Amino acid sequence: MTLRVHGPLSKTRSADEIAEMASHGEDISTYFTNKFTVVRPVRLVNVDLTHGMLRDLDARAAKLNISRQAVIKTLLAQALNNERRSKRS
Repeated sequence: MTLRVHGPLSKTRSADEIAEMASHGEDISTYFTNKFTVVRPVRLVNVDLTHGMLRDLDARAAKLNISRQAVIKTLLAQALNNERRSKRS
C-alpha cells in the first residue's frame, strides 16, 4: 500500500515507510485525511472444518503471513464473486 502526502511537497511513501517514521516519533499526520469508510457490522459464525481443511488453511496462512481468518474470508469472497460472475454469463 502506498500513501501520498497532500500539498506542494507531495512524496509517495509505502505503509512500511510511514510505520517506520511513526516508530521514530516523527509526525505522520499529513499521511491521513481523517476520512473513513463505515464498515458494515459483522456477525460471528461457527463453521465445522475437517482436520485436513484446517491444515491446508494454516499452511496457506503461514505462506501468506496472514491469519487463518483472513484466508477463510478471502477464499470465501473469491468463491462468491466467481459464482456471481458465472450467473451473469
